[in-house]
Amino acid sequence: MSSDPMTQKTPLLDYSSGPIQSLIADRGWSALEPTERAEAAYEFVRNEIAFGYNSDDTLPASNVLRDGYGQCNTKTTLLMALLRAMDLPCRFHGFTIHKFLQRGIVPEIVYPLAPANILHSWVEVSLAGRWVTLEGFILDDAVLTALQTAFPDQDSICGYGAGTDTLQSPDVGWSGRDTYIQRTGINADFGTFASPDAFYAEHRQLRGIKGFLYRLVIRHWMNARVERLRRGVVPTIPNGPATALPPRQSNVKGAR
Repeated sequence: MSSDPMTQKTPLLDYSSGPIQSLIADRGWSALEPTERAEAAYEFVRNEIAFGYNSDDTLPASNVLRDGYGQCNTKTTLLMALLRAMDLPCRFHGFTIHKFLQRGIVPEIVYPLAPANILHSWVEVSLAGRWVTLEGFILDDAVLTALQTAFPDQDSICGYGAGTDTLQSPDVGWSGRDTYIQRTGINADFGTFASPDAFYAEHRQLRGIKGFLYRLVIRHWMNARVERLRRGVVPTIPNGPATALPPRQSNVKGAR
């Protein structure tokens, strides 16, 4: 096993699992140059893993691949596993986002029960001697297009899973540079971690009865709303989606 913590396998980054190794072999990604490998993994997670809500943030990458959908944290785990499986060092950057970013996805009747600050993450991959921030893989193109169509005159949006000031032309496609789609929803920065395992050892969410209700009922409701959104049926938010930045927390480092 590598001694570099940014390339090591972990229980969540289970990149030696059969499904992950088969995916890489079937696509021929290992024969690509490093930047091309990163692009292939990124675009796969962005569009071939649909935006949706898994049973828990702490799923191994192979489980996320099997589900075929994910949100910021589970897609981060899968992307990191794919990158490390192809010898690309990467790290986990943890945050919270204001819950308004999820409004329109979370049904209004249960929205008051949602935590004010929701765990969030993105991937930072080392390419050509610098760290590239990757967050733009969270929303698949169908969801993003539905939002652009629903709000054609709006660039700043915080809702429906998006937090951006460039809705009509967001930095989400691979370019070898930083990508973002939820950044303006961030209200707290926990810094970087060698793995998602290390982050979740310190930060967890939705325990107890709320966690039970989320896993059993609410996430399925949210996924049904995402699927309707993907078809162009955009749920109504009282007073419309937010455009202003959310309030920042004062007890942690400021988000970049």
